[in-house]
Amino acid sequence: MLNFYQQLAKTLKKSAVVLATVTSIKGSTPREVGAKMFISADGKTVGTIGGGAGEAKVYQQALQVLKTGKKQFVEIDLSGALQRETQGVCGGTMQVLLELWSGSESLNLVNQILDSLTSGQSGTIITPFNIDEKPYLLLEIEVIASLHTTALIEPLLPPPTLLIIGAGHIAVFLAQVAHIAGFQVIVQDDRSDFATKERFPEASRVLAQPITSIQEILDKNTSLYVALVTRGYLQDLAALRLLCKYKVKYIGMVGSNKRVSTVYKMLQNEGYEPEFLDQIYAPIGLDIGALTPEEIAVSICAELIKVRRGGTGTSLSEKI
Repeated sequence: MLNFYQQLAKTLKKSAVVLATVTSIKGSTPREVGAKMFISADGKTVGTIGGGAGEAKVYQQALQVLKTGKKQFVEIDLSGALQRETQGVCGGTMQVLLELWSGSESLNLVNQILDSLTSGQSGTIITPFNIDEKPYLLLEIEVIASLHTTALIEPLLPPPTLLIIGAGHIAVFLAQVAHIAGFQVIVQDDRSDFATKERFPEASRVLAQPITSIQEILDKNTSLYVALVTRGYLQDLAALRLLCKYKVKYIGMVGSNKRVSTVYKMLQNEGYEPEFLDQIYAPIGLDIGALTPEEIAVSICAELIKVRRGGTGTSLSEKI
């Protein structure tokens, strides 16, 4: 989401755009309520509301909105019903709101959204359905219930943070994949020749410092995911001794079953509670048969997404 609004701000400085937002869904659809894309005056698109013929219809309607400036709703039929214009066969329908964003007023709103996201402050975006009203930002989560029938209400939450402890080969690719998946990435390693901005350009922070340097991150972050991809079990132990004092969304630890077992036994002997050890995902990552650092990074990020979104690990084909 952060990257989307950054690109939106960059484009608005040059030209108007049409913002397409999914406002309601029924049945099986490729995207959720709140999914967005925008179409710029030169025809370029950023984001997606699901692709395919339905998105193509939105694109064509957006070109009209660029000319008229009038917001409109577009219904995307994915039911595959014979009596309807076939736009897809997912099984459901989507309603998409198209509205023109242009000028300093729209740019100011996007900058407010970016400030909220980057400062860690939650908020709410209100998008009125009334043709004469424009979207606005509230810095409070609670809103008037009656707004639900007249506007789209979207919680604006800062991106989750992934703290990667260890800056080896796996970490390099994990930072890249996690950044694409929407995580704010922080990397820590006490080796200054490994923990560098050149190796981790996607990271918001790179800490070439002892493990105790993560204390500040643990104290301040309320949506933290931690991946231990260190060079050895001694580094894992040092990190886990710190992490046990905090509630984090996810802790994953790389290593063989023997390495994981060694760490667990040492922590148990030191008196750490079984409940803490039970929450650790180890060996880290979903079992997709990954072998290379690149593949392992993908498997770890898949597990991060599973935890973040409440997934089951079931094959997508089994859900259709």
